[in-house]
Amino acid sequence: MMKPSLQVRLSQHLALTPQLQQSIRLLQLSTLELHQEVEQMLEQNPFLEPDDDYAGDSAAAAALERPITREQTQTADAEHSDSGEAPDAAASVDSVEFGATEREDWENGTERDDFDGIRETPSNRNGAVDDDDLDPIDRASPGISLQDHLRQQLLGMRLDPTDAAAVMVLIESLDEDGYLADALEDIVAELVPEDDPEAREELLERLQCALRWLQHMEPTGVGARNLCECLSLQLRAMPRSEAQIIALMICKTSLDALARRDIKKLMAATGADEELIKQAQCLIVSLEPKPGRPFVRAEANIVVPDVIVQKSGRNWKVVLNPDVMPKLRINDLYAQAIKQQRSGDSGQALSARLQEARWFMKNIQQRFETIQRVSQAIVERQKNFFTHGEIAMKPLVLREIADELGLHESTISRVTTAKYMATPFGTFELKYFFGSSLNTEAGGNASSTAVRALIKQLVAAEDARKPLSDSQLSHMLEEQGIQVARRTVAKYREALKIAPANLRKSL
Repeated sequence: MMKPSLQVRLSQHLALTPQLQQSIRLLQLSTLELHQEVEQMLEQNPFLEPDDDYAGDSAAAAALERPITREQTQTADAEHSDSGEAPDAAASVDSVEFGATEREDWENGTERDDFDGIRETPSNRNGAVDDDDLDPIDRASPGISLQDHLRQQLLGMRLDPTDAAAVMVLIESLDEDGYLADALEDIVAELVPEDDPEAREELLERLQCALRWLQHMEPTGVGARNLCECLSLQLRAMPRSEAQIIALMICKTSLDALARRDIKKLMAATGADEELIKQAQCLIVSLEPKPGRPFVRAEANIVVPDVIVQKSGRNWKVVLNPDVMPKLRINDLYAQAIKQQRSGDSGQALSARLQEARWFMKNIQQRFETIQRVSQAIVERQKNFFTHGEIAMKPLVLREIADELGLHESTISRVTTAKYMATPFGTFELKYFFGSSLNTEAGGNASSTAVRALIKQLVAAEDARKPLSDSQLSHMLEEQGIQVARRTVAKYREALKIAPANLRKSL
């Protein structure tokens, strides 16, 4: 029989206070999510208000407006040069200023420029575009949507109001690539009740006519229901020639064979000789598989960096991007009123809201300080990257940065997720600078990122008539002292979105 007894035990445990929970949550938020959180807090807490009088660091702001080059030495204003350090304990948090511091696959596994080798996208890599290279549509109407562009054309067509309304329905049904997202029958089913078959048939005929009007608008290929129709519409707009006829035949029946570089099957399907097949391929490659692509808002693809790497003498330093840091302060009027009214339940509740606002500002400040510390540690470990590019990247794991800064690996993981760094070679997520280690013949280690860069270089320099296989790439890397298995090469090649050798072979 058990007897009841009293025991005294001493134990330690970590209590996650609301403030600590908030600090952890803010740390893992992306820039967009952070600003949404700030907007929500501004609506909920009357003591918090935007600091409109704050002026960000001019040097860091200027760094965003011009490309960072290896030759340039950029320095931040002396006023904010120490902003990455811990704030003075005596400083008030009532006014915190954060200072310086085709379809997707052409339906067969390749994109439109992938017929010649490495997949490419039409975006300008360096962000600098010559005016002469701009599309007339982009030059005439920057920021206009595809739907607005089509509506403007519709106004000049002088169609019957009923026909114009039918075309407008189809315009609203286009996806961002310019394809008709819904079948005509589905559109009819949404607009006309099922118990009125005559009205349904009449509307279907009207929409079929409207589709022909839509497919004659610019950009050519808009309103297509699949890739084959999109390419065919563009080919029909070209001058008639033997190559154009063969290209139409290929688009209708043999796109998959073209993607596989199966020239024998293409010759059998079209009855054309090899030279004519090559001419037809050149026509198809010149087409736009996504007619709506020029109208997609560029802002949606812009990544705003959280930190900026600047040259400082022989070293590199990290400054915070002032454009992503919220400018907040405590409402002085409300804070003074609270000091005069301390008693009562209402006074205590308001004091709690004031403390909540101060904690929120402090946690945001701590978030950016941690991001800057981690970024600076990454830059110190990857100095060669900022001089020579990704091929000079060193192996790096989260634990190394965590041990150096006295933080937990999970904290480093939160900091490096969805946070971006502007470098002389572009803007990268902080996680990009971490990579596994591969053995070398010299007994050292090579970063997986550097190996991927080397694979990209080897493929870019290959003979398009005899592209390098994964086994050949593995052997070439081994000749340079890097031991990489064929399966690993294949994995890296796929990560780089480089097609297999048989798909990179030119016709």
